[in-house]
Amino acid sequence: MPIDPLERPVLDSLDQLSIVWARYEHPPVFTVEQAEGHWAGIDASHCKNLFLRNKKGTTHYLVVAPFKKPVDVRALTQALGEDRLSFASPERLMTHLGLTPGSVSPFGLINDARQAVRVVIDADLEAAGRVGFHPNVNTATVVVSWADFRRFLAWRGNIVRVTRL
Repeated sequence: MPIDPLERPVLDSLDQLSIVWARYEHPPVFTVEQAEGHWAGIDASHCKNLFLRNKKGTTHYLVVAPFKKPVDVRALTQALGEDRLSFASPERLMTHLGLTPGSVSPFGLINDARQAVRVVIDADLEAAGRVGFHPNVNTATVVVSWADFRRFLAWRGNIVRVTRL
């Protein structure tokens, strides 16, 4: 399968940063449950990515956690000092990360020119040797080392918070 044009900026950015990556194709998946069946044989910690907004819609968060770990949104709301967090609409997802539902990924930060989206990462991922994310499409998974993922985040310049979810 050829590389989707939406993937090219992600792969080019990783190459520009000298980040070693591996790409795995699979059928389109829209949920972690659907994706799980295609991860067999991929040596990486697989993640779920939630795109949330605060009550006023003025702050947006990309929450990254191990795919099997439940995320307590109420507890996260308190930890972040927000009144309420809820899932952002597909329109907000497109506006802020240039993504569609089912393809949410930290790699969407390449589309956040203002570095407005805040990233919240579960601390359990710090022990991951490698992590896998969609490359802005839901028909592939790209795996990078944890250290290189942190370099990618630093390069993007978004606020990043690592906390126990």
